[in-house]
Amino acid sequence: MIVSGSASQALASALAAETGLPLAPTRYDRFPDGEALVTVEAELAGERAVVVAATVSDAAHVELLQLQDAAREAGADEVVTVLPYMGYARQDEAFATGQPVSARAVARAVSSGTDRVLVVNPHTDSACDFFDVPAEPIDAAPRLAEPLPADLTDPLFLAPDENAVALATAVRDAHGGGDTDYFEKTRHSAEDVEVAPSDADVGGRDVVVVDDIVATGSTMSRAISVLDERDAARVFVSCVHPVLAGSARTKLATAGVEAVYGTDTVERPESTVSVAPVIAERL
Repeated sequence: MIVSGSASQALASALAAETGLPLAPTRYDRFPDGEALVTVEAELAGERAVVVAATVSDAAHVELLQLQDAAREAGADEVVTVLPYMGYARQDEAFATGQPVSARAVARAVSSGTDRVLVVNPHTDSACDFFDVPAEPIDAAPRLAEPLPADLTDPLFLAPDENAVALATAVRDAHGGGDTDYFEKTRHSAEDVEVAPSDADVGGRDVVVVDDIVATGSTMSRAISVLDERDAARVFVSCVHPVLAGSARTKLATAGVEAVYGTDTVERPESTVSVAPVIAERL
């Protein structure tokens, strides 16, 4: 049975349809003092509970721990936790003396209530090593090819940096053609950062900028402005996790983006494709 976090209801529903597993009725409440309370209104005795919950906020982390515990209380023999989006995954090292490795801290907390974890495109696959139970990454990048227009002109798939070229290549291969490249960043000062494609000529070409996550959109919008200056035809943004915090969406629109495509790991209006099929394959 699938147990959904409040931030992942569309994905949980899609996963239920994909797998044929039933959705557990779940209620999300708050006490007057602000504390959360979840209720799994299903009998899970002898069953496997698949808890699907994107940890998009501190509150979502607490809710996930409660959902795992509620599944056990309902009698589940096994709990599998699916993290469509793993919050704190980018804090995978201590940045200064006395600071935590936050990804490790939250992974240990999640491990306490589950038997297995699936993480969709964590910041790095090594984040899965922080869990105390078996944990594995799922690559949803090829799903980003589905919503792209079929009539892309001489497409170029651009990664945000050299380390993410594999992400852009996965989308390119799933789409069926085109070149890949990456942005190079030249820092002239703390505030002055030049961003440009490393090699490829973008003139007259449709460009798809591929990233695992778009958060504030600041770096992405600067990069897109460069593409516009170099006479790219249409520019699309494809990301696994469309966090799009604050004014990120308007920043991208102002920079000249034709469209933004994301998955339902973080449920936004831009979530035009579901990762349910790739999760279902690993359950």
